[in-house]
Amino acid sequence: MGFADNFLPGVDPPAETPSDAWWFVFRGYRLLVQDDGSPRQLPLKQPPATLGIDVTRQQYLGRLNGQHCFSAEVVEACQAPPGYDFHGLRRLYGALPEPLFWVAGAAVQIVDWDRTHQFCGRCGAATQDKQYERAKECPRCGLVHYPRISPAVIVLVERGDHLLLARSKRHPPGLFSVLAGFVEPGETLEAAIRREIREEVGIEVADITYFGSQPWPFPNSLMIAFTCRHLSGEIRIDEAEMAEAAWYRWDDLPRIPPKLSIARQLIDWFLDKHGHF
Repeated sequence: MGFADNFLPGVDPPAETPSDAWWFVFRGYRLLVQDDGSPRQLPLKQPPATLGIDVTRQQYLGRLNGQHCFSAEVVEACQAPPGYDFHGLRRLYGALPEPLFWVAGAAVQIVDWDRTHQFCGRCGAATQDKQYERAKECPRCGLVHYPRISPAVIVLVERGDHLLLARSKRHPPGLFSVLAGFVEPGETLEAAIRREIREEVGIEVADITYFGSQPWPFPNSLMIAFTCRHLSGEIRIDEAEMAEAAWYRWDDLPRIPPKLSIARQLIDWFLDKHGHF
């Protein structure tokens, strides 16, 4: 449900930079990709300097199917070379080949972490890259800074041949999905699921079962997916956050998320369970 099978993360770059490595070059949070009008778009397959691009910082990411991968940051004034353009990852969702999309998701988080941890948050001294691991260390006070990952639960609630789908106020009209939310400090994943469902739709659930996980770079989440069943209560939405929610029979669903997301994988699991596939 991500790139784990094809991607080998790494910290130490090869002795010589390969001429055919993948380069994930970001201007802010926008990735430089080939932009020739086709639906398929790709990041750089050559060092940025060969296109006259000066990078502020660069990081080694690891290898995708044996191919070395790097991320890099450019200044806001940097212009894309002919045939390329900068796009946000949401815009590239479905346009980048799936393995490259997941590496790009890791890259944007590492670039952002590198940019925002040049100085120690405790004493203000300039940090240094820690050897052999993805971390920055303060030479003055010894504080070690690791990339931030925010765990979030995402859960499909079923009731017989119906599943619970909802639309938050930040989602486009007509697009429904399963429930999700961030884990609070001190919470177990199961407690976070019960709290989020209780807060957002007012029901109680049981039989919480792990389904899978997926990195989600908006902005730095790890989506941890579960299934569960309705135990008690009727839907009563949190009107401050949710626009609508309802039970939908497996053969009468509204518009749902695209295939790449773990939300859709949960829904497809439910449909397969009821013989739709």
